Amino acid sequence: MDRFDYVVWQDREVKFDISNVQHKIRGGEEILDIFDYVEDTKGNPNERGRLLVTNLRLIWYSLNNNKFNLSIGFNCILTITLKSVLSKLRGTTLALYILTLCRNSRFEFIFTNLAQSNTRKFSSVLDVHRSYESTVLYRELKLRSAIMSSGHLILLPKEQVYSTFGGIWNLSSDQGNLGTLIVTNVRVIWYADINETFNISLPHMQIASIKIRDSKYGHALVIQTLETGGGYTLGFRVDPAARLVDVYKELDSLFSVYSATPIFGVTYERKEEAPERDDDTISIDKITEVDESKTDEINTKFSTYLADGTDNGRRPPFYCKELGFAMEKIKDGFTLKDLWEVIPTTN
Repeated sequence: MDRFDYVVWQDREVKFDISNVQHKIRGGEEILDIFDYVEDTKGNPNERGRLLVTNLRLIWYSLNNNKFNLSIGFNCILTITLKSVLSKLRGTTLALYILTLCRNSRFEFIFTNLAQSNTRKFSSVLDVHRSYESTVLYRELKLRSAIMSSGHLILLPKEQVYSTFGGIWNLSSDQGNLGTLIVTNVRVIWYADINETFNISLPHMQIASIKIRDSKYGHALVIQTLETGGGYTLGFRVDPAARLVDVYKELDSLFSVYSATPIFGVTYERKEEAPERDDDTISIDKITEVDESKTDEINTKFSTYLADGTDNGRRPPFYCKELGFAMEKIKDGFTLKDLWEVIPTTN
């Protein structure tokens, strides 16, 4: 069973202007907090917007024109801090400053809270991000990690063991290693019987396919991981061979259940205090899950958000014949026309 249609990109991408992003969340994604009256100070100044905090990402969209929006995956965030900034709507204020790295491009975002009554100052964003960073075993493949203690699996919160299979050979080496396979509602674990530190922790989130194939050891259980999980091909031989189909069916069944309702491990207990909201406030109940294969994305210029890696954020000047004066060198991949199109027009 292949599950590329269920690939989770929300925490690993920075995307701009996704159609109706505020109404589209994937299975397993939860809205943990909402901030109204938030300005995207760097990219969309003067635009009053809303910031949604989910267990995978931050979503910002304009309340005046929801075609202007951002999706910032937590896995892309390099630094997240609070700083004093100058907002056109509020003057000098405390804002959320985020530096990200996605596909070898650095982007920086500044979110300013314009609600005078809100004293939380984006505290939940910092809390959820910390929870995301501390729960990597739910989402990342790990080799030789401290997941066992005296032959017992160290369970994660909300993790349940469904099956344990002995007599499972890991075929990663020529001679193979005999061990035990544990299947939970979150991941697949294998560890060697003679050395439990020789182990694999593979979240269902990182599985691309599970199949039975022929190998030089006979029929084997083969698990292919996604590129985000290293693109590994993991082979296991089951003794006795008659159990192979049973093990395969167990994994395939749990794999299908997880794909529909993933568990990402990120938790946050929302505080009682909340900002006042006006009639524009949406209900969390109105946010629905969508089929990712049908998502229609709008391409936009995102040079406004690019974080410059040069000294002091400046590039060397050059003489522009079209304008007739010297100007800062345009970033690679962009033209003079692109810069004019990024600047919003005003009446």
